[in-house]
Amino acid sequence: MEFSYFLPVNIQFGWNKVDGVAEFAAPYGKKALIVTGRSSAKKSGLYDRVVAKLDAAHIDHVLFDQVDANPLTTTALDGAALAKSESCDMVIAIGGGSIMDCAKGIVFMAVNDGNINDYIFNRKTSDNALPLIVIPTTCGTGSEGNGFGVFTNPETGDKKSLRCNAIVPKVSIVDPAVMGTMPPHVLASVGFDALCHNIEAYTSKTAQPFTDALAHYAVTLLAQYLVPLYKHVKATVEGKPSILNEKQLTKAWESVTLASTIGGMVINTAGVTLGHGMEHPASGLKDITHGVGLAVIEPVVVEYTWSANPEKFNALARIFNHGDCSELGEALRLVVHELDLTTNLTELGFTKKDIPWLVDNVYVVAAGNIANTVAEVSRNDIEVLYKKML
Repeated sequence: MEFSYFLPVNIQFGWNKVDGVAEFAAPYGKKALIVTGRSSAKKSGLYDRVVAKLDAAHIDHVLFDQVDANPLTTTALDGAALAKSESCDMVIAIGGGSIMDCAKGIVFMAVNDGNINDYIFNRKTSDNALPLIVIPTTCGTGSEGNGFGVFTNPETGDKKSLRCNAIVPKVSIVDPAVMGTMPPHVLASVGFDALCHNIEAYTSKTAQPFTDALAHYAVTLLAQYLVPLYKHVKATVEGKPSILNEKQLTKAWESVTLASTIGGMVINTAGVTLGHGMEHPASGLKDITHGVGLAVIEPVVVEYTWSANPEKFNALARIFNHGDCSELGEALRLVVHELDLTTNLTELGFTKKDIPWLVDNVYVVAAGNIANTVAEVSRNDIEVLYKKML
């Protein structure tokens, strides 16, 4: 046996940990660029809460609030330009995966010259970036636990990740208390993304003992707590009786949040596989929600790949109370149904005419994901799988 595991991230996990943001930021300078989406961090009060702590510690700050879902390379460049012009020492990201990913591009391009796409496609490399502190407000992408930042090039539709250790957050403040403002559909989408991260890392060709142990544990947590938590949040929004009592709710938020962070950590080492490899072209082309795309794609991909490693897929199937690996795809479809994510590519706006571009783009942005997949995959296989999803 031979493997290596390296992940230089300082995870601060716990209820109301966000109140320590100034203490965590202080070692990195006196001025921060705060990166958020357009409104949610302000509406929830979290932005004001963070700013108050920074002000009390005499840490200056400037706001960049232009990040949308499926962040663009051009948005990262705009944020980097602001960070440079304002002489910011660090970046603090408040938000979900899109905000954290965009912040990674900002810290990277604030100190590196040239075209960000050259770094994304490994035509150029650098190990330099401004320090990054993240406060995730959604439990799904795991961006707080890795050195990946996924971007869409608006000129080509290519959706691919910038990857390097320099953009691993210096501090990830993982606070279950700030997750409660997520609408139910957001929780469903990001929660399923977290589940896919852990399943794909566990079954990856580059999986190893540490990632196996972490991913298996995280899938167990999500299988137990994600659907009940979603149903509770949905019931609360709809004014219906609560599904979980206070103790159960605390445990559910902790478990789903922890599993999300683990998902980010394991894909940093073991990577993702064909499910993500096929989803990124889809959301790059149509700007669909990532977790919704995965809800269509992942069960089909699992059904295609399980026979290449029945031992591991059996282990996953048992977590979902399905005794055989051939049933895992159906188990995931049940989760998708319970999360109200059931759809298909046709409903998401795709037609047969889109499939050749999708297949071609898999090889542009996700050749590594194909190589990481335990089953042998051909161009024709990918085309057939996409057609199944229409």
